[in-house]
Amino acid sequence: MYQLPFTTVVESATSNTKKLELVVHPSVSSKFKRYLDIVGSLVGLLVLAILFIPIAIAIKIDSPGPIFFTQQRYGLQGRPFRIRKFRSMVTDAERLKSLVSNEANGLIFKNKNDFRVTKVGRFLRSTSLDELPQFWNVLVGEMSLVGTRPPTADEVMHYNQRHWQRLNVKPGLTGEWQVNGRSRVKDFEQIVDLDLQYQKKWHPLYDILLIAKTFYVIFGRIGAC
Repeated sequence: MYQLPFTTVVESATSNTKKLELVVHPSVSSKFKRYLDIVGSLVGLLVLAILFIPIAIAIKIDSPGPIFFTQQRYGLQGRPFRIRKFRSMVTDAERLKSLVSNEANGLIFKNKNDFRVTKVGRFLRSTSLDELPQFWNVLVGEMSLVGTRPPTADEVMHYNQRHWQRLNVKPGLTGEWQVNGRSRVKDFEQIVDLDLQYQKKWHPLYDILLIAKTFYVIFGRIGAC
């Protein structure tokens, strides 16, 4: 059994299970999936290199503060890693979080009209451009092009055994949630259902299908916040 990153997670994960059996999904060892990740991440990093300067300038003009937002997330079998996104909120967003009501159910936080999101940030989120820096995480193997949404520490501390199953695959830039509702899905248990559905459906060509659907969703602005 994989050793979880901190004891509080183990203690709060479930009150009914003595230990959590985290089984690696076959997609993790797929050479085709890894080759797809490498090629896709290199293309994504090329796009990042082209768009970096105009995005950085737009962020700086719109809101004072750093260009990137950095956060620890949890990936395959609860392994911690750090992601970077283009900053889409004001710099003191965490301090102001208590002033925003949560419109979602369960272990996620969403508010369609979150005042902490900047004008440029709203555009970056709706087009998913804020996530371009995560192609680096894909290249080094911490993430995949397709998988589950990587959770934060305050989420995994409250996971039960069913929730932990979503981390039997690498976290992804896109996945079932992104192509089946995106920000319109506001129930955490529904997101978990979609993640587990991906694990059941997975085969190498299914990843390609989800990537194609992702482009359709992004360019069609379907489910964008």
